[in-house]
Amino acid sequence: MGTKEKIHEDLLLAEETVKQNEIVLFNDEVNTFEHVIETLVEVCEHSPEQAEQCSLIVHYNGKCTVKTGEYTDLKPRCSRLLQAGLSAEIV
Repeated sequence: MGTKEKIHEDLLLAEETVKQNEIVLFNDEVNTFEHVIETLVEVCEHSPEQAEQCSLIVHYNGKCTVKTGEYTDLKPRCSRLLQAGLSAEIV
């Protein structure tokens, strides 16, 4: 393989491995399951079943990844979760 082909292959690989971030939701003693589920449906576009599963994982494990994607998409979503009173961060 020539140098040009190797560089092209490396660029394609780099494009495929765009950094994916995650919004992690943390357990708290304040919010109800209903509020968490409704917020995840609205903000993260979860199905009601998916949101319910995430709320249970958060409750029993202390945290759960609720959305994965590029930082620019996750930042406003995480802000909305925080505005709704949930505890979340982008990692």
